[in-house]
Amino acid sequence: MSGNPGDADRRVRRTRRAIQRALVELILEKGYERVTVTDLINRADVGRSTFYAHFDGKQAVLLSNLEELTFLHPAPNADGPLFAFSLPMFEHVREQHRLVRALLGRRGGGQTMAHGEKMLQTVVRDELLARGAHPSPRLDLVVTCVVGAFMALLAKWADGEITATPAELDEAFRAAVVPGVQTVLAQP
Repeated sequence: MSGNPGDADRRVRRTRRAIQRALVELILEKGYERVTVTDLINRADVGRSTFYAHFDGKQAVLLSNLEELTFLHPAPNADGPLFAFSLPMFEHVREQHRLVRALLGRRGGGQTMAHGEKMLQTVVRDELLARGAHPSPRLDLVVTCVVGAFMALLAKWADGEITATPAELDEAFRAAVVPGVQTVLAQP
């Protein structure tokens, strides 16, 4: 074994990626609910103790995959067009289609969709607050509408129920939500 600490880090990343990939493959094959830790261990070709050294269960693997979707972590934008994150997110989704389909499509189960919605709610809320909105029940309703529209497009696209380019998805999202949000932001 090498004395280089970077070697251990690479092995850890490689093992985590193998387990994460195994989960994506298994979700696409049989759905999240039917995947077991034993399935993950066998598919990733790791031992049980190795699996538990990295994750405390299949939900932790699922959430780690979702956390790695970088499009869910944009910085709040106070300038420029509203929700400028949307086109880059849709483009990233196209690049990571298999992962997104497994995590946010119908075979991924409700847990990932709920977690993804919660992450996106933070992004949308932070942007609206940066643009001068005030915390209120009304803001919560607007955030819910924006996130609902985005996630509905994303889920239907991930499952193949709609076909569109990222630009077309972005255009539909913006047409549906931006005018209403601009109106709300203009009101005291």
